[in-house]
Amino acid sequence: MKKITYFLLLFLTTFSFSQEQLDEVKVVKKKKGIQKSLKNVTNTSVVTSKELLKAACCNLAESFETNPSIDVNFSDALTGTKQIKMLGLTSPYLMITEENIPSVRGASQAYGLSFTPGTWIDNIQITKGAGSVVNGYESISGQINTELIKPANDIPFFLNAYGSTDSRYELNLHFNKKVTDLWATSLFVHGNARVQKNDMNDDMFLDNPLGRQINVANRWQYSNPETGWVTFINGRFLKDEKQTGELDFDPKIDKLTTNKWGSEINTERFDFSSKVGYVFKDMPYQSIGFQNAFSNHNQESYFGLNQYDIQQQSYYSNLILNSIINNTQHKFATGFNFSYDNYIEKVNLVDVSRIDNSVGAFFEYTYDDTDKLSYVLGFRADNHNRLGAFLTPRLHIRYNPSDKSVLRLSAGRGKRAANIYAENQQLFASSRQFSILDTEGNIYGLNPEIAWNYGMSFTHNFRIFDKVADVTLDFYRTDFQNQAIVDVMQSAQQVLFYNLKGDSYANSLQLDFNLEIIKHLNLRTAYKYYDVSTDYLSGTFQRPLQAKHRLFGNIEYETHISDEGQQWRFDATVNWLGRQQLPTTANNPIADRLPVFSPSFTTLNMQITLQQSSTLEFYFGGENIGNYRQINAVLGEHNPFGVHFDTSIIYGPVFGQMFYAGLRFKIK
Repeated sequence: MKKITYFLLLFLTTFSFSQEQLDEVKVVKKKKGIQKSLKNVTNTSVVTSKELLKAACCNLAESFETNPSIDVNFSDALTGTKQIKMLGLTSPYLMITEENIPSVRGASQAYGLSFTPGTWIDNIQITKGAGSVVNGYESISGQINTELIKPANDIPFFLNAYGSTDSRYELNLHFNKKVTDLWATSLFVHGNARVQKNDMNDDMFLDNPLGRQINVANRWQYSNPETGWVTFINGRFLKDEKQTGELDFDPKIDKLTTNKWGSEINTERFDFSSKVGYVFKDMPYQSIGFQNAFSNHNQESYFGLNQYDIQQQSYYSNLILNSIINNTQHKFATGFNFSYDNYIEKVNLVDVSRIDNSVGAFFEYTYDDTDKLSYVLGFRADNHNRLGAFLTPRLHIRYNPSDKSVLRLSAGRGKRAANIYAENQQLFASSRQFSILDTEGNIYGLNPEIAWNYGMSFTHNFRIFDKVADVTLDFYRTDFQNQAIVDVMQSAQQVLFYNLKGDSYANSLQLDFNLEIIKHLNLRTAYKYYDVSTDYLSGTFQRPLQAKHRLFGNIEYETHISDEGQQWRFDATVNWLGRQQLPTTANNPIADRLPVFSPSFTTLNMQITLQQSSTLEFYFGGENIGNYRQINAVLGEHNPFGVHFDTSIIYGPVFGQMFYAGLRFKIK
């Protein structure tokens, strides 16, 4: 066979050079928007930059609209902040990292996903289940890691301009320069503003906040393949301002008064990080890396008469050694990390400041048989000043019964300190009284959250009528040994925090089916079932604001690229959400009561992109085109300083239809 191939290539080469004109032949493999490998040990999907262009994708929180693994919801009726969930659990139970350095955590938990512009992102890696012990002990339901565009691979100039009917305007500028053969640098500049007041449901409250953000990052990359050294140095500054509340609210005269109800959330953040890596020249399987990151996050905010200020100064360091045992089938990663968090936090002028620090060591062994079986077994030991000393075991197994199928199993433990105020800031925009019922713990009087996550995933690739298709079945269960319960089922006038008194678990079942209907026309579908239950003081309930059943569908079509580089791309995404358990409003007056469960509803998003050339493209789209809006998004709106006021019970869209347009311009 090798001889036949050799002579065939020789014949074709001879024939080609005998022609008067040599034609260029290009072999192009179509790049998928969401990539999943049958050879990865973990259940990881990669959202590529192509997928991010299928929606407006103004920031990281809005990058998951076309991804069935992540559920996107609004957290409240005022701030427009989008909250993500995976496996039926909210984002605090996810480890969210940027280039494998923890990013959205602590003080940034509520709004941090909106601090990374979408145009900065190269790809997003989404891992279901317990993640790697290399990245820490906090992940419970999964990990989301964002990789930014690397200076060595970036183009000299990029511009993205965006505007929408909800008066949101954005501008992104990227500048890149290769300074020397070894050094390259990028400057990212992002600005956005919403300048017009919108009240589509006529409740006299803003549907989304007025605001503006400036976000600047400078990245440097050093790469020397001859010596094996690679270095990244990053600096970033962000200033984000939001104003929301009643239409007539004027912060200059109404702030912290009962004249008009209003809110301002002002955040300044500075980040600096470095990554230094060395690949041993004579041992390419062995490398060592050293990560360091410092951030200063300062948020000053008030919600009506509630004041909430938090400043977090963080330092993180991680030393990692990768090598093998005898041969490349047996790999390991080991190292140490250190983290330090200084929280200066005030809730209605009550000081709840604290310092967290931890030191840990980890070892992760990987057996890699690329044909059939691979597994990753990891352990880490940590000592935390408030969580104590503890071990974190995690296991991932991959088995390929055929070259078109993969079965994955995973199990792992996670432990975290719940930042109950930072993670539940939407509740400040209500008249609820905050009460912590337990006092013996080290975290606001509470104990650490501890959970085990178990899961399995099966994927099979096949063909239907000679068309490519695949099906995936995932099932994951999270069992909490302890949880910081946020109880809004006891009373509409209270939120209670206490340690878990009974059982709390989350079962997640997801069935995906993807099909290439015809060439360039692809269908992506998913059904998701969530059984998320918690024992509260007043009984056992489904987790509030979590749909038990969800349906997802996405269809995309793109035309052939013409000789001039012109192409049309069409994309549509449908989401159906079943009914959701709502927080109790039984003790409110009839006018301010909601039903026990929300109605089901459907949303439709669409986008059309015209690639005019390889350097210029225009895009037009709409979100919530069916114009579904939640009724009674703001309870007690006629008396916002009364005991029945609440903006936190949001199960669906508040704004209604939104249309947008934009352009992208490149200099290659």
